[in-house]
Amino acid sequence: MPDHPEIYRSQAAQYDALVSREDYQGHILPALQKIVALEGLEVAEFGAGTGRLTRLLAPRVRFIHAFDISPHMLEEARITLTRSGRRNWRARVSDHRHVPLADASVDLAISGWSVCYLVVDHPDTWQAELAKALDEMRRVLRPGGTLILLETQGTAVEQPQPPPHLAGYFAYLEGHGFQKTWIRTDYRFESRQEAESLARFFFGDAMVDRITQNRDGIVLPECTGIWWIGKGTNHDN
Repeated sequence: MPDHPEIYRSQAAQYDALVSREDYQGHILPALQKIVALEGLEVAEFGAGTGRLTRLLAPRVRFIHAFDISPHMLEEARITLTRSGRRNWRARVSDHRHVPLADASVDLAISGWSVCYLVVDHPDTWQAELAKALDEMRRVLRPGGTLILLETQGTAVEQPQPPPHLAGYFAYLEGHGFQKTWIRTDYRFESRQEAESLARFFFGDAMVDRITQNRDGIVLPECTGIWWIGKGTNHDN
């Protein structure tokens, strides 16, 4: 299998090339807008990586604080955000469990495809580490704010098939009052060569055989789950 920690340490450009091909249908933003009206919000993004969600949200929110533990990934985010011409963002290195923001300072705390690594990297203590991250996200939220998590619900599948090693994590969220929905966020590639190269880079050889060609081009299906909860609800602590 690919070495994901090494990817996040040193292969940001190739990682960004992959995620820029995801959600060609444009489902993520409308799904988020159904949960919370983004216009005018101040946002804290946990695990921003190369800025995939940051670039999506920045044109719509008042300001976004992008945090990631990898300086290498954040540098790629800074490059693309600077090129966009937008100035309503700041990118800083930080762990999920402690970010340099004041209490009750943002309206939305969001994390995409990142909190899951607290589960993967701490198999014996993941519930405690997850609770620390969720507590930190709640800490920075203003009253009435919203916490949103996006995670994979399966690659190369057309209906959700959550990875077995994340089943406990997802059950934890739903057992602690999070609401859930899911969307398709398929990858569409420019060529078969690009599809095989990028899929192998992040998912491994086995995924290459799952790439299909249809009327939309060269596609790798992906399902994404979205969990959310408001600060102040009965189960948010």
